[in-house]
Amino acid sequence: MVKGIFRLIEREISGLHEAAYLLGVFALLSQILGFFRDRLLASNFGAGQILDMYYAAFRVPDLIFIWSASMVSLSVLIPFLSNRRDESKEAARVFLSSVFSAFFLFIVVVSVVAFWCAPTLIGMLFPGFNGEVVTETVFLTRIMLLQPIFLGISNLFASVTQLERRFFVYAISPILYNVGLIVGVFALYPLMGLAGLAWGVVLGSLLHLGIQIPVMMNTGMMPRFCIPDWGLIKKVLMVSLPRTLALSLQNITILLLTALGSLLGIGSIAIFNLSWNLQSVPLAIVGASYSLAAFPTLAGLWTKGEKGVFISTLSTAMRHVLFWSMPALVLFVVLRAQIVRTVLGSGAFDWNDTRLTAAALALFAVSVVAQSISLLFTRGYYAAGKTRTPLLVAVGGALLTICSAFLFSKLFVQTPIVRYFFESILRVSDLPGTKMLVLPLSYSIGAIGSALIFWILYTKHFQRFQVAVYHMFWQSFASSVIMGFVSYSLLNVLSTVYNLHTTLGVFLQGFLAGIGGLAFGVCVLYLLGNVEIREIWKTLHRKIWKAKFIGPDPTETTF
Repeated sequence: MVKGIFRLIEREISGLHEAAYLLGVFALLSQILGFFRDRLLASNFGAGQILDMYYAAFRVPDLIFIWSASMVSLSVLIPFLSNRRDESKEAARVFLSSVFSAFFLFIVVVSVVAFWCAPTLIGMLFPGFNGEVVTETVFLTRIMLLQPIFLGISNLFASVTQLERRFFVYAISPILYNVGLIVGVFALYPLMGLAGLAWGVVLGSLLHLGIQIPVMMNTGMMPRFCIPDWGLIKKVLMVSLPRTLALSLQNITILLLTALGSLLGIGSIAIFNLSWNLQSVPLAIVGASYSLAAFPTLAGLWTKGEKGVFISTLSTAMRHVLFWSMPALVLFVVLRAQIVRTVLGSGAFDWNDTRLTAAALALFAVSVVAQSISLLFTRGYYAAGKTRTPLLVAVGGALLTICSAFLFSKLFVQTPIVRYFFESILRVSDLPGTKMLVLPLSYSIGAIGSALIFWILYTKHFQRFQVAVYHMFWQSFASSVIMGFVSYSLLNVLSTVYNLHTTLGVFLQGFLAGIGGLAFGVCVLYLLGNVEIREIWKTLHRKIWKAKFIGPDPTETTF
């Protein structure tokens, strides 16, 4: 049976949509486990000080991971490894050993420095934390500094895992990471207190790495410590530097928003992260799936000089990203309370936490389409070898986000009408702590701004999208508006049918309202003669499980 699974997953890609849907399935499985993880955290601790410290403790280790691991990410190393493996497997292993030795030295030194500087770093980064909270956060951070080391090595090994076509092994790595976090809440926290949560993170990263070690040993590619070839390392760094800076800006932006959250009241960081995880679901399933599935084809077309087909392929991917992400935006806004209550609403996570998290989710969801198309644009530029453009857009988006955060944080205090406006729209006027809404609001402003910049630059560097993309945008917009209206109406009708004081009742209300809205939306698209529905129907009649799985890059993955 296991051999059969491997044979199925190692088949060649039969089409863009098949690969994207298969990626979406694996992303969904990982996200479901992530829901369970977040539900455990929310039910045990609520949106309070403990989760604030827990999520704040991730920030420095995550930044170290992004800075180091993106330097030796899949998209950077695989071409180098592939070229050397064409010479011989030994040449590939020598190259990997050199990169591994330099990487291991760098990440260990950086982690040790961060360990000793943690009290200063945490005190500076989270000015809203008091002395005792800073001490606890430092303690958790120091344990979690093992995470970037294990995940970084795992990311390095993943290049071989992908090159050797061991896709299933790599696909379950993020799932095992979440298993470690869940064990931390279930088993380690009762035994060790808050330290157990941090050791659960370390366990997850160790499992993420451990599943790949047998592959490395069986293929004879396990690297050895050696004196690095610094000339070779320089070549790798020159290729990866623009991408590393772009990814780092994203992480630094989240870090600064988290820092601002420490000043906005207890629970602000927790709600920001929990709502962020929820809004990442459509992004991971739709935007990331299509951008990853399209990347190999786009890179090959650009290399062959087939610019027309390159643009056509990117246009096809863009149409389907818009097709899926627009309804996701509307449904997440309309069904926000049902989603949050179903996934997180239990135990210590009370109704006030639910409402505030739902409001934050709605503000995040507004930029789901923008985030999805930005991922596709980024991959398109990387495929064309234009790495500077995504970096410049990332700089602009980060500046817009941070400036918006500081602007709205002042407006919420000095101009109450601005705060009342957002509180009224999101129905949280009677709740304390609504100032934290500036965090998801500013992030969405930055994401939308980045997408618009990408769109303008794309038409300048390449050409306008095919007319079908613009048709798809307006068709999806019209059907999504109707879908949202129908879903909202059904919510009101179903509220008299189900007991909304139970998780099952809330779930059924949201699920049936969403299904009803989707049905109406599909009918509208069909009546408008939508092309994408027909393409999807044809794709689903093929055996998409025969498509070769392309694993996500860990440096771009939300676990």
